[in-house]
Amino acid sequence: MSEEIKELAQILKGSDNIVFFGGAGVSTESNIPDFRSSNGLWNEKLKINFTPEQLVSHTFFVRYPEEFFEFYKDKLIYPEAEPNDAHKVLAKLEEMGKLKAIVTQNIDGLHQAAGSKTVYELHGSVLRNYCMKCGEFYDEKYILKSEGIPVCSKCGGRVKPDVVLYEEGLDQDIINNSVNAIARADVLIIGGTSLVVYPAAGLIDYFRGSKLILINKSETSADRRADLVIHDSIGKVFKEAFELMTKD
Repeated sequence: MSEEIKELAQILKGSDNIVFFGGAGVSTESNIPDFRSSNGLWNEKLKINFTPEQLVSHTFFVRYPEEFFEFYKDKLIYPEAEPNDAHKVLAKLEEMGKLKAIVTQNIDGLHQAAGSKTVYELHGSVLRNYCMKCGEFYDEKYILKSEGIPVCSKCGGRVKPDVVLYEEGLDQDIINNSVNAIARADVLIIGGTSLVVYPAAGLIDYFRGSKLILINKSETSADRRADLVIHDSIGKVFKEAFELMTKD
């Protein structure tokens, strides 16, 4: 076991005011790929090459709804995905009273599936979908089984995922809650994110606590600011640190 993981275990053991800020790297260990890793997608019907960012933009949703949902259902909803060790350890830390909040850029709902209660979803969730006309709620199963553009069974309006698309603003209440949690934390753990997506990545600037920890397979722009940096699998790191922390 590395010295870094031993240090992480000691920090976890000594704090009861931890916040976790996570990104796509947390979910990739549950076999959910980071859609931005694609170089682009050629759409035969439209005869245009789109970037993944364009495919999940508000403009694309409005102009090409059928193609939007084709990509959305294929690349963003993973009904078979299960929480991994990172999700599970974070839920246990919350249960122990150590972790106060999770701030996530992920939209898969796996933190809640693992048992976490205080989760601020900056970019929304694929598990929630609403009729744009009457507000009726639909789960992800309704979207997956729908053909073409999902429509409301009550009023016939178009159903939109409760996901923040490119060109759309983040929910102000969720931002405020995230900022408050990070600003009050003694320990901030950043995991599975390259910290390149703004404004979400800028939230770490509100941290005023004693220990900033970064867990990511590759280097990030915040590595120099961190008190502890671990370049390894986040699930493995959390599992080993938690086992060490709870060992008598």
